[in-house]
Amino acid sequence: MQQGQTLASVKIEAFPEKTMIFGLFRKKNNNQAIVDRQYAALTAAARMPDLYERLNVPDTVMGRFEMLSIVMILFFRRTRASAVSGQEIAQEIVDAFFQDIDYSIRELGIGDNSVPKRMKKLAGMFYGRLEAYSKAMDAGDREALALALQRNIYPESPAPADMSGLAGWMMAAEAHLSAIPEEMIAGGAAKLPPIANSSVA
Repeated sequence: MQQGQTLASVKIEAFPEKTMIFGLFRKKNNNQAIVDRQYAALTAAARMPDLYERLNVPDTVMGRFEMLSIVMILFFRRTRASAVSGQEIAQEIVDAFFQDIDYSIRELGIGDNSVPKRMKKLAGMFYGRLEAYSKAMDAGDREALALALQRNIYPESPAPADMSGLAGWMMAAEAHLSAIPEEMIAGGAAKLPPIANSSVA
C-alpha cells in the first residue's frame, strides 16, 4: 500500500470552502502529545456503554466504526472554525483514525493487495457521513439526522432501530463542543458529554 494516497484531495460538499487533504500517517512531532491526548478522549467517547445500551447503536465492529466516525465528525466540525493549530490537530486526529482502521484491517488478516481498496471504501463511507450529518446538523434538523443515522447504521435492516436518541446526543454534543474555549481545543483537552436523559427522549 502506498500510504498517503487513499484519502488525498477530497472535496467535501458540506465544507465547500475547503479541500481536505489528509496525509495518512503523517505526524508532526510537536503536536504528538496533544494529538494522542485528544484522540484518546474521542475514542473513549465512542466507547461509552450508553451509546450501545440506550441509543440503539449495535455493539459490533461496524457499529463501533459508526460511532468512531461520529465523534470524529463532531470534533472536525468544531475545529473547522478554529485557529490553524486547532485545524492541524483535527487533521492529525483524522489521520490517526484512518491509521487505526488500516491497522485493524491488517490484523484481521486481510491481504496487502486488498487493503487499499477497503480503505478507499471506508474513507468514502466516512466522507459520505460527514456530508449527510453536516447537512442535517447545519439545518438543526434532528429528524433528518436520525434518518441519516438509520440509513448508515442499519443499511439492510427492514426495521431499523430508532436513532432519534443518538441524533439528540449529537446535537447536544455539538453545542457542548462549541462552548469549549479555543485554548482547550489547541491543548487537546476537549471532551464529549455523557448521554443525558434528554438525549434519549
